[in-house]
Amino acid sequence: MRTVFLASALLSVTLANAALTGRPLIPLRGGAAEIGLPPAHVLERGGYTPVVKQTRDLEDALLLVKSTFEASLKKEANLQRVSAPMFVDKRSGFNDNLNGIERPASFSPRDFDKLTLEVPFSLAKWKRWALHYYEMPDWQGLVTDFRGLRCDDDVDFTHSLYVDQFDWEKRIPADARTVETLQDTVKSIYKAIYETEQAVSKQFSYQAILPKEIHFASTDEMWESHPDASPKERENFLCEKYGAVFLMGIGGNKPDGRIRHDGRAPDYDDWITPRPDGGTGLNGDILVWHPVLKQSFELSSMGIRVNPEVLDKQLELCNAMDRKEQIWHKMLMDGTIPQSIGGGIGQSRLCQFMLRCVHIGEVQYGWYHPEAVKTCKEKGIKLLGLGTRADVAVPGL
Repeated sequence: MRTVFLASALLSVTLANAALTGRPLIPLRGGAAEIGLPPAHVLERGGYTPVVKQTRDLEDALLLVKSTFEASLKKEANLQRVSAPMFVDKRSGFNDNLNGIERPASFSPRDFDKLTLEVPFSLAKWKRWALHYYEMPDWQGLVTDFRGLRCDDDVDFTHSLYVDQFDWEKRIPADARTVETLQDTVKSIYKAIYETEQAVSKQFSYQAILPKEIHFASTDEMWESHPDASPKERENFLCEKYGAVFLMGIGGNKPDGRIRHDGRAPDYDDWITPRPDGGTGLNGDILVWHPVLKQSFELSSMGIRVNPEVLDKQLELCNAMDRKEQIWHKMLMDGTIPQSIGGGIGQSRLCQFMLRCVHIGEVQYGWYHPEAVKTCKEKGIKLLGLGTRADVAVPGL
């Protein structure tokens, strides 16, 4: 009975996640797309040749990408590296709720069975508290080497259960919650991405493709110009044309009640504040064009964070007013937690783009559909630690 209940619960969560995020449901059986394989053109004979061919050389390449980017990020965005938690107390409200339906990986310490600790989905909330804890002044921030788990995330060639990202946050004055602050910060983050590609492309002798400047667009204008396109198709139009795009205004509902481009939690990014261009939301995603996958590729989600007024409105819109009783939310409402802008840059995503890889499993250890692992091996796509005798297959799949 418990097995049936868990299976039903998991299906409900997965279906809800697909509805909220706009991502396709990935079942355990089916075709190439359904089991999380890269696009068909990559799987064709001669469709993909890795930039780094030897596994040991790959480890050096991963270190080069991450160390180069972190050094540039700290310089360009005025950030200091700090330590990060591996788990937080469930009662604190410090965990990122994502879309509010995903299950966190959790456990109870020995001898404290009534206490639940959760592995964070991200440090979106913890970082704002950390700005207060480290007494960061205005216009200075922090960055962490975050590692987490997302048990209910899609698993495919760009998504994994394992999350590694440069989680960063910068303190700003209350009157700096503006589009100008958002765009200036995006430019500093993008400069670090651009400089990293310049360094990595020279090291591995491939052509750098990122433009020197990032293009700014909004989900509102893309909805008007491409009303019949899916969110992913709109991203593809933009990225193929401009190479690198910051797509503003993600989260909340459109006038017809549907999710505006993608889901966002109500208690970190501001997705309701009106902008001068007529749209709403002081947040967005940094997207680039992946030349091998031939599609848009998200590197970062970021934005100006909620203030007490915006938090109250977004919690009400999401029917989540009960969160105001949690410790973190009380600290924000009483002004203890400062105003800020922040985001996360996926480390494995960054490496996948910089090394022109077609599957995220090439740059991180993870779990993927066994049939996808088998196909990748047959097509010469080497997933770290998988497709070998040490890899244990799941019976019946």
